[in-house]
Amino acid sequence: MTLTDPPSPPDQPPSTGPGPGPDARSGPPPAPKLSVRSPADLLAAVPYLIGFHPADSVVVVALRGSKIVFAARGDLPAPGASAPARDATARHLALVVARQQADSAMIVGYGAATRVTSTVELVGTALREARLRVLEALRVTEGRYWSYLCDAVDCCPAEGTAYDPAATEVAAAATFAGQVALPDRAALANQVAPVVGPARESMRQATRRADNRLRELVDGAAPPTTADRVVRTAGEAAVRAAMTRHREQGRLTDDELAWLTVLLPHLPVRDHAWERIGDDDWQVTMWTDVVRRVEPGLAAAPASLLAFAAWRAGNGALASVAIDRALHAEPGYSMALLIDEALQLGTPPSMLAEWPQAGGRMPPRRSAGPARRRTRRRRIGT
Repeated sequence: MTLTDPPSPPDQPPSTGPGPGPDARSGPPPAPKLSVRSPADLLAAVPYLIGFHPADSVVVVALRGSKIVFAARGDLPAPGASAPARDATARHLALVVARQQADSAMIVGYGAATRVTSTVELVGTALREARLRVLEALRVTEGRYWSYLCDAVDCCPAEGTAYDPAATEVAAAATFAGQVALPDRAALANQVAPVVGPARESMRQATRRADNRLRELVDGAAPPTTADRVVRTAGEAAVRAAMTRHREQGRLTDDELAWLTVLLPHLPVRDHAWERIGDDDWQVTMWTDVVRRVEPGLAAAPASLLAFAAWRAGNGALASVAIDRALHAEPGYSMALLIDEALQLGTPPSMLAEWPQAGGRMPPRRSAGPARRRTRRRRIGT
């Protein structure tokens, strides 16, 4: 089993539950009061917990008491995956779930029985060894579900139980509260995909103009040793202007966005932006727009900033696809690798409650340095 997504740990669980955690709005949102009273309710809630409808996946929903505190999704193991590799990944998932101070969990496997059953068993064993109670373990295949913990014919027939995730109070309440479940993970990745067509050509031309402007700025610095300071000053001004525009629900022009993106590769400029990211929803909107419109070769910095903003807002699924975009542009980009590691470890965004007022930086990576590649990402998550 290869875990591919980071967790989206809700810091403010629902008031009655178990039920989905908050969405990515600014501050503690008015979380919908969703009660999960049956397997069908759980299956209806999962897409809203992780942001999309899973397929060929295993999902673990962790609880502390009766409140959902964490949801994690991973890919089912590839056919032929070795037993030690599958077992190690299951143990890693259990460890991350236990780190959330959860005391129980529910497991749902999506796909054919030949792939799901062994995965659910491995994850269940690992959770129990981590001293977590497994309250439910389900398999979902083609619109029906089976329970691994119930063999009563009256409620868990051998042919499975048909269900419609949209026809439940849980789905209705989540939709009413503004929560969205995309069709699949590909739809989520499309939210950060580069724009195409005329919009792409317009940004290409704007970036060419921005490059020329930057070159003139650097060449005009006197003496040349002041060039770094000049670029930093220009970059900080561009970051502040972008944030002001989006805070007021505006949007950058192509030339403004291109200017920002040619300055962001300079680390002092990127760090200036990083330190100013909070958990406001407009920041996620802003960096998503930048990531979509930036020239692909310059995507590493803004995509990493989007990942951080999404993580702070509690949207681990969006953080995951933003990390993918950053590391596609630059596989060794150190900020992306740092955030990736925090997501893999299930680090909750609440640890940054004082950011950026604390004036600190995330702890350094333990090893490898900026050139490390993610040859085997064991991503936990939504």
